[in-house]
Amino acid sequence: MNSSHLDRSRRRLLTHSLAAAAAISLPAISFQANAQGRPVLKAGDQKGGLRALLEAANGLEGLGYDIQWSEFPAAAPLAEALNAAAVDSGPIGDAPLIFALAAGTRVKAIGANRSDSYGTAVLVRPDSPLKTAADLKGKSIATNRGSIGHYITLKAITAAGLKPEEVNIRFLAPADAKLALTQGSVDAWATWEPYTAMAEVSQHARVLVSGRGLLPGLSYLAATDAAIAAKRPVLQDFLQRVVKAQLWSYRNVDAYSAALARIIGIPPEAAKLQFERRRQKWIAIDAQVIADQQGTADFYRQVGLIKQPLDVKSTFDTGFGVATAAGA
Repeated sequence: MNSSHLDRSRRRLLTHSLAAAAAISLPAISFQANAQGRPVLKAGDQKGGLRALLEAANGLEGLGYDIQWSEFPAAAPLAEALNAAAVDSGPIGDAPLIFALAAGTRVKAIGANRSDSYGTAVLVRPDSPLKTAADLKGKSIATNRGSIGHYITLKAITAAGLKPEEVNIRFLAPADAKLALTQGSVDAWATWEPYTAMAEVSQHARVLVSGRGLLPGLSYLAATDAAIAAKRPVLQDFLQRVVKAQLWSYRNVDAYSAALARIIGIPPEAAKLQFERRRQKWIAIDAQVIADQQGTADFYRQVGLIKQPLDVKSTFDTGFGVATAAGA
């Protein structure tokens, strides 16, 4: 593991770099209304995320505000964008949210969902001799720093009786990690959907360890404190549209899977596989959600990735209602 000083330096460097990039690429986007007087929501997204869902479900009709979309390959750079105020909100997993909060990002979870954690997994090549998590001792694992892939790596090896220092974690973006695995320069790749389904369908990898039984399956819609203060009605409307689109998707599995494949550019069979097994459902932020998130924070402190205790209760804004009507 790198020293805490090095981690802080890298976080500062990444934050400053992202802020500079945001200033160049998004000069006209601010918390003010656009030229027509409509509010602007700067929405961050990840591959296969909210935009694809909303577009497939026609969930963006009749908006009273404009959306400026920014797509990110993983949660860590999205969290940095939230920290730099380059985006107002975005979908983020439980583990990356812990890293963001520990780094001082002024952000809160305003909506929560649970899903089957199978697709958050440690993958190996189809011909790999590795059979269990214990076999990862002394091996190299590629994943994003601070991602849910990082989390499943640590959960898998500790559950197998290994210590973090007994594996070699290489921090790579998803595309680079996949290439490293297929070319044999790493032994395993820890990732999430839709990357897991894509790797399986293409027969580039198989699941060595899945997240079932290891992860709570939580992810969130997070928003910056500034956006919550300035754009609360917009964020509430956006969240409800996402919830309704999710309900629609499970009533229209084939149509949604086909639309998802087309929108994000992945094979239709991979889109359907990852969608059906996730069984994602938006839920109220209740005591169990908060307890599970606290467990994630406590685990990260246990393995030394955050240095101070983190009380997660204050990182939730429970004032955003989620209509969890039957049908999901």
